[in-house]
Amino acid sequence: MHQPLDVERGTSLRPYNTFGLPSQAHTLVRVSTEAQVRQIVNHPELGHARKFILGGGSNLILTQDVMACVIKMEIKGRELIETRDDAWIVEIGAGESWHDTVQWCLDHDLPGLENMALIPGTVGAAPVQNIGAYGIEFKDRFESLDAVDLITGRMVTLTREQCRFSYRDSIFKNLLAGKSVITKVRLRLPRPWQPVTGYLEIERKMNETGIAAPDARQIFNWVCEIRRAKLPDPAQIGNAGSFFKNPVVTEEQCRDIIGRDPEIVHYPMADGTYKLAAGWMIDACGWKGKSIGRAGVYDKQALVLVNHGGASGAEVVTLARAIQESVYGRFGIRLEPEPVVI
Repeated sequence: MHQPLDVERGTSLRPYNTFGLPSQAHTLVRVSTEAQVRQIVNHPELGHARKFILGGGSNLILTQDVMACVIKMEIKGRELIETRDDAWIVEIGAGESWHDTVQWCLDHDLPGLENMALIPGTVGAAPVQNIGAYGIEFKDRFESLDAVDLITGRMVTLTREQCRFSYRDSIFKNLLAGKSVITKVRLRLPRPWQPVTGYLEIERKMNETGIAAPDARQIFNWVCEIRRAKLPDPAQIGNAGSFFKNPVVTEEQCRDIIGRDPEIVHYPMADGTYKLAAGWMIDACGWKGKSIGRAGVYDKQALVLVNHGGASGAEVVTLARAIQESVYGRFGIRLEPEPVVI
């Protein structure tokens, strides 16, 4: 026997987005099981409504009320389900906190996620955005996931290839946007563990401490220190983490920009392209610490936009557009926002 769905009306979404922006959900349903997701699909009223999936709300800019049926993902659970010769397979509920999961894995001697510590949001949102940090992307540690089709109510399992991961992108941001809801994620943690230390800030920590062969816990601690030093805690000051994607350019474009701005921070990619540091470009345009209305650019990291208290989604979008125009005017590069704007 199914539990009846608890359908809330006119719920404030301010507590459920890390930017702390005002918005109301027309309807909101909390789901803690896969069966409840299927109930929504088969519901006489909600089944036909447009759906919006809400995880940790850390990648979201709300500029208006949400008229869709908001599915608040609260499916929990973490377990090691398989030990292979070359990997541990861990299954996680989509409603679990990503950072807490990184910590849980380390506490259970399952390293491999430490470079992605302190990334805000839920495990179910991680594949959507293909999150990444300090030399590792989510897809590098992904095995498969379960999702419920919001049209048929059927459960599907998707492999890495089927998710079509690319830089901060996946099939869930385009073809399957609003059409399926991720319920469980399986991670593949390689054995034996190998540290990933080829990132400038981690190399700097190795040099400062004299630790040439850090273990997973050491890398985790360093990543937490680095992130805390430059990113504000959303509990203290509203933000959505990195606001813009680091643009990827051709070798020729990179050479051209270096010719004009020799200081620009850039990283070579495996495919011969170059990733440019968006935060450096925003800083170079003089935006660090500046505000428009109650939305501002964080004074310690220009890649982060913040809510100084009472900001509206419109103010955040106005600030973001002004930054995009500045960077385009100086570098000829159009910055793309990371968060979803509604």
